[in-house]
Amino acid sequence: MAHGSGGKATQTLIEAVFLDAFRNPALEPLEDSAVVEVGTERLALTTDSYVVSPIFFPGGDIGDLAVNGTVNDLSVSGARPLYLSAGFVLEEGFPVADLRRVTASMARAAATAGVGVVTGDTKVVQRGKADGCYVTTAGVGLLDRPARLGVAHARPGDTVIVSGPIGEHGVTIMLARGELDIEADLISDTAPLNGLVATLLDACPGGVRCMRDATRGGVATILNEIARASGVAVVVDEDAVPVRPAVRGACELLGIDPLYVACEGRMVVVVDGPSAGAALDALRGHPLGGEAEIVGRVRDDPPGLVLLRTTFGGTRIVDMLVGDPLPRIC
Repeated sequence: MAHGSGGKATQTLIEAVFLDAFRNPALEPLEDSAVVEVGTERLALTTDSYVVSPIFFPGGDIGDLAVNGTVNDLSVSGARPLYLSAGFVLEEGFPVADLRRVTASMARAAATAGVGVVTGDTKVVQRGKADGCYVTTAGVGLLDRPARLGVAHARPGDTVIVSGPIGEHGVTIMLARGELDIEADLISDTAPLNGLVATLLDACPGGVRCMRDATRGGVATILNEIARASGVAVVVDEDAVPVRPAVRGACELLGIDPLYVACEGRMVVVVDGPSAGAALDALRGHPLGGEAEIVGRVRDDPPGLVLLRTTFGGTRIVDMLVGDPLPRIC
């Protein structure tokens, strides 16, 4: 299960198996979307599969999660999302009423994001073989801005921003399973980020280094990817990281660091130092970024590491996620 967590085991699997088999210039950066050229146009292409359990949860379901997740992977590459595909693997006996509920949710999410679901596929497997419903989406977007973004572009002096409170999706899913006697007033943060990204890029032309939506592995894993790809150090102030009290409390009871818990409507942004103020103002001026915070800075040393300045005045290394404390969250 750890190979699906988005952390160290996932990275090892990708590099040892998939990258080795499929290596090519579009794949090698291992960004959330591949950038390809078709004639004179630059396109972003992404794909993702959703196996969340339960498929209906406070604030969303597997349908809008699939649309939003794919839209967000395109958006953080700097692309304008255009079209999606949707593939369904359905278990024998899955209620048609539930399938209608999922597809209606997908349709609403696509309309909100301004994209179309233009093709798809359906498979049915025997009872007990698919846990109800799995959804696979692919998306294509147009890179119509000159900015070239990527986790390898961070430089010393840059500023790290998180677009809002973290960890809400992962904790919501865990509590929705009913396996723990914990009650919290939480809903998933699932949302399309294309409008927020457009607002940011308009406000900071040339100032944005990279963006990543903090899904599996959470903010900590994203920051490690940035530090390692760019050969820099990322220094984060623990007190600056926005975490709602209900999420923090649930994480303390579960023994989980909120930095590793998945979001589905938050992103990590790295901007150059002079653009920090404009970037923060732009994010806070959008409904999905009203609680954005500057959480850290990029330094030159020690390269490849993420350091956390703790509430108690110490400093510790924040590694990539090891294991899978919250499986099946997306």
